[in-house]
Amino acid sequence: MARKFIIDTDTASDDAVALIMALRAPDVEVEAITVVAGNVPLEQAVRNALYTVELVGSNVPVYAGADRPLVRPYSNATWFHGEDGFGNMNYPAPSLQPQQKHAVDAIIDTVRANPGIEMVTLGPLTNVALAIRKAPDIVPLVSRCVVMGGAANTVGNVTPAAEYNIWVDPEAARMVFLSGMNIEMVGWELCRFDAVLFPDEMDAVRAFDTPLAHFALDSNRTALEAVRKQSNEAGLGLADPVCMAIALDPTICTRKSKHYVEIETQSELTRGMTVVDQLNLCDDERNRAVWAQALQRERNVTVCWEIDVKRWKELLYRSLR
Repeated sequence: MARKFIIDTDTASDDAVALIMALRAPDVEVEAITVVAGNVPLEQAVRNALYTVELVGSNVPVYAGADRPLVRPYSNATWFHGEDGFGNMNYPAPSLQPQQKHAVDAIIDTVRANPGIEMVTLGPLTNVALAIRKAPDIVPLVSRCVVMGGAANTVGNVTPAAEYNIWVDPEAARMVFLSGMNIEMVGWELCRFDAVLFPDEMDAVRAFDTPLAHFALDSNRTALEAVRKQSNEAGLGLADPVCMAIALDPTICTRKSKHYVEIETQSELTRGMTVVDQLNLCDDERNRAVWAQALQRERNVTVCWEIDVKRWKELLYRSLR
């Protein structure tokens, strides 16, 4: 029996590669793709999701959701992914159209109709937070929620303290992380190193000579250049595909542990920081007076620390051939 997924995304270049992986997975049925503003504005993100679904030859329904964070001004990442989110490749408009239902309602209805469904989030958590606020009964119906977001070791990619998906809408992230949902966090620092395709590997992917392989590389061309300028590294980081690989095959995460994780929402300096209690200080009776001030002390998030690099890349390659 196929596993069922619902994917929430701010569809840009690496998101699209992750979608390809899920849509081509033989043992997974993607029930819905919900779209949120993030890497690119909502309208562009919806268009990109539809283009990707069409490119794969799928007909999975796509739903437009929140066009801005819960309370903060919206900040995109077009400087990284290109104005179109696809490396400024100017791909043609898809023929597919989004569904009329709002993404938040699609999340609620899809989860209720499919108890035990798995959720994968590739962008800001605005849609998911709104769904939980509107229908908290969906929380226990999601068997696992694999989140591409956060920086467990506090090495951010938009500020020194925060990863983009959490930073954009920290209030939404905090709602989701403290909701009681079974969350697995795939953080930025993991994706930065283990997710990288190096020049020889990109050449090998190009040699597949398939439409999906060419798309995966071409749509990421501005991301590749941005990485060169930002960190002087010659490689293509694919954060969302690593997250999807772990969602598709949990054994790709070779070391993980559960911790209390909070999201910083008050400080502008550390806005969006994922505060991970790595030493599990919240379990120490001597710290009860300190932790009593927090809303929650339980270990609420499973953090992925290490992955099998060879196997995640093999999974990626299979989806692009």
